[in-house]
This record gives sequence, C-alpha cells and structure tokens, in this order.
Amino acid sequence: MKNFDHKDLDWHLLNTFVVVLQEANVSRAADRLNLTQSTVSHSLNKLRKIFGDPLFVRSGRGIMPTERARSLREPVMDVIDSMKRLSDDRAFDPRDQPLRFNIAANDLTRDVLFPGILNDANQSGVDLHLKFMPSGVPSAALLNDARCNLMVTPVPPEGPEIIQLKLFEGEMVCFFDAEVRSPPTNWEEYRVDKRIEVRFADGRSSFNVVTDVESSEMVEPVVSVSNFGAIARFVKGSDLIATELNYMSLGPLRELDQAPLPFACKPVPVFLVWHRRDSTDPAHLWMRERIVLKAKSLLGRSFQKALSEQNRLRRAGWFRSLAG
Repeated sequence: MKNFDHKDLDWHLLNTFVVVLQEANVSRAADRLNLTQSTVSHSLNKLRKIFGDPLFVRSGRGIMPTERARSLREPVMDVIDSMKRLSDDRAFDPRDQPLRFNIAANDLTRDVLFPGILNDANQSGVDLHLKFMPSGVPSAALLNDARCNLMVTPVPPEGPEIIQLKLFEGEMVCFFDAEVRSPPTNWEEYRVDKRIEVRFADGRSSFNVVTDVESSEMVEPVVSVSNFGAIARFVKGSDLIATELNYMSLGPLRELDQAPLPFACKPVPVFLVWHRRDSTDPAHLWMRERIVLKAKSLLGRSFQKALSEQNRLRRAGWFRSLAG
C-alpha cells in the first residue's frame, strides 16, 4: 500500500472493479460494460498495482474476490456515488431531453400506474418513453445487467446492490361474478371451489408467490393463464373464482365483484425496486418520484376505505336480490 497513489484512480477504473465484483466473471463484466475482455483485464491489472493486492483469483469458470477486494466494495461504491452526485446536483429539467425507461412489471401494476404517469408527463412537455417487460418472479440479474431500470413487484429480488421501497399494501380477496354465484364462505368451500390462476414462467402461481397458504390442500385449478388481464374474461359469466390482490379492481378485474377470503391471509406489499447505481441519477429519481406519487394517489388509504365500502354495498345488494 505504500505505493498507492490516489491520482492513478478514475471513475472508469472504479466502475470496472465494481462490475467485475458483481459478475465474478471477466467476460460477463466486459459484456455489461460494452468493453473488450482485454480492456477489462488491463484495468484489473492496473487496479492490482494501485491496491497492491491480486483482488480476484480464479475459481472454476469464474473468479473470486480476495478479502481485500471484498473490503473495498463499500468504500469504492461511496466514491462512485460521490462522483455521480457532483454532476447530479446540477439543475435538472425533464423536458431538456427524451427520458427512456425499461420497466419490469406485471400487467396489473403496469396498467394501473403508468398510463397516468405517461399522460401527466406528456401534458407537462416531457418526452417520456416507457418499455415494459413481464416481471413474473423477477431476478436481481435484470437490474444487475441493466436489462431494466425499475421493477414494480410484490416479490423483490435480493442483492447487495438492490434497493427497494414499499409502494403500497394490498389484501388478497376472492373475485367472482355476483350475477352467477356467491363467494365461498368457509375454507372447505374455498378449497374445493373452481378456480382460475395466473402461473408464471418459473411454474409458480401468483397465489403461491404472495401467500403462505398450502395450495396442495386445494383442488387443481380449472384454468391457468399467463397474465392477470385474462382472468376477467374467464370469470365473467362463469362460476369460477380468482384469488388476487384487491387493488386489481382498479385495473384488469374492474368488471368483477370481490369478497374477503374465508380464511386469514397476510397483507401483500408491493415494492418499487432499482439498482444502487441509479439512486442519484436525476432522471431516475424523477421517475421514481412520479411512481410513488401515482401509487399514493391511486392506492392510498382513502382508496382502500372507499373500495371496502363499495364492495360491502355491492355484496349487500347482491344478497338482497338473492333473498328476494
């Protein structure tokens, strides 16, 4: 360390170090940085001389960080964040240039939150471009590899560079068509009822992902679909039920009636998730603020209270018509 000279360090070297540390593979790090492997290897050799440590050693098909490299992670990230803040503290006007975001979200959160955000941006003169990908049960790799800038999901991935913020909390409820049937009133009725489910690419259903209810105790679903938007078409006019979050009545399940589940089920939080490297980016911060504000306006406590009262009246009206 006696030969260490801070003047030999620059942002590109430090960023290369962080990406190699995250990927544990020079080839993947080079792809992510849009550099050649030889350029990344040259940067690592320079870093080794600066820090007086091998930093990374071979392990199978990849590399492992040394103890010195692991201890450098937080200080280096702090330096990178400080460097970014030097430019990020400048005055930011979202109308100065087009803003583009890749967002991982299911069709529910996409349709509920983002049309309003896009309309508000356009009316304010902001050239906002949104590209969506299905989230399913998202992995940290989507953010680590910069395949998306943001996630909106009830199952946020974990990782040392992953940051999450709870947007809102929902309740699992039973959706059904009140013109055809009543909702199940106890666990035994629910367990054997005819259900439709959303099943993700990894084989898990939305119900399994967000609840601790043992699905093996229930009969097999009649229908499995790949997105929430398909549920209403199957349930409307049928005796099927769907178990999903109550705020879906703002989006794809607005045509259906809903009732509380006939058993205890924990509330389900929904998170906004991003990578640490984007935390201080002014455009990214602007977009996160828009999402948080829209979530509060649509899905705050006032909405939950109004929705509960609306559903109580709808159920009461349905029961009265049934009795008559």
